[in-house]
Amino acid sequence: MRIGIPKETKFEEKRIALAPAGVDSLVRAGHTVYVQKGAGLGSNFTDEDYKHMGAQVVYSAEEVFQRSECIAKVARLTPDECLMLQENQIIFSFLHLSVSEKKVLNLLLEKKITAISYELIENDGDLPILHCMSEIAGQMAVIQGARYLESTNEDSRGVLIGGLTGVAPAAVVILGAGVVGYQAAKTALGMGAQVIVLDKDLIRLRKIEENLSNVTTVVANPSTIARGVKFADMLIGAVLIRGEKTPHLVTDEQVRTMKQGAVIVDVSIDQGGCIETSRPTSISDPVFRMHGVFHCCIPNLPALVSRTASYGLTNSSIEYIHQVADKGLQRGVLDVPGLAKGVCTHNGYCSNEIIASTFDVEYKRIHFFSNN
Repeated sequence: MRIGIPKETKFEEKRIALAPAGVDSLVRAGHTVYVQKGAGLGSNFTDEDYKHMGAQVVYSAEEVFQRSECIAKVARLTPDECLMLQENQIIFSFLHLSVSEKKVLNLLLEKKITAISYELIENDGDLPILHCMSEIAGQMAVIQGARYLESTNEDSRGVLIGGLTGVAPAAVVILGAGVVGYQAAKTALGMGAQVIVLDKDLIRLRKIEENLSNVTTVVANPSTIARGVKFADMLIGAVLIRGEKTPHLVTDEQVRTMKQGAVIVDVSIDQGGCIETSRPTSISDPVFRMHGVFHCCIPNLPALVSRTASYGLTNSSIEYIHQVADKGLQRGVLDVPGLAKGVCTHNGYCSNEIIASTFDVEYKRIHFFSNN
């Protein structure tokens, strides 16, 4: 199969879909890999690194798209990238279609693209590719938030996250006890913070209590969330509903009750955000203030550690790319049911019921027939 890796065009997206080791794996299996010139530089991978592994370096995104049967990306598709897609191509990416523009979905349908969303691929109930990025995002959320508690920022609280003898540490309140929440709690606890995790899932809360000492767990409901928000020096939004836009669990009025100079890090922003006052920020302009509270809402937090993230993405995605490249789409999806759950569009129809409902388009369940 001919596989293309274009340079990411999203603002400040420094990750690349496959590290050189991933390209090497595909080339050794007999596939042809096209990498756009300079695509790996944001992760400190040179064109020579890719050539050494057998990739063909090409000079434009148009050439990558035109010569490839399958495209591997990181960030969601832009309308301009959709226009470069060739009919019946396969694409792997963090598509986040439920919060994308409808014209992106329409173009995927018109061109009969098989769009496979990394964040929806499952394995035994887990989301293995999203899991990897969530591990990074959880750690980075605390690191970023701690920066804005420091007095180098005007009107900040000037609080050391771990406190010191005789002085209380910062209170870090985390909404959500999934992968992001777990990693955020682990990181904040390691820095000496007072950590409180809220979730409505008792099994997740129990897992945190069993694995992390000195973390307070609380069942999430409107009352406990309101109290936690008011108490927090740092509030981390770590809520995920698979394939759907994240609901606002923290209201504008609740944000107004927070301490002056407190920090919100809304990791859920890539799915719309779980805090009403959130809006996307960027790596170069990471925060804004509203109601006296710093808001850090970077949708691509893992891009802050792009090399680590690119290795992690390669490690978690390469088996699924191989599945399709080695066996073909039909056989690959039949053999791995969890891969089918990542297929959002195929052959001109929407194969994800939530996305179809969001954009009021026809839903058709993906169905391949075995040749055996």
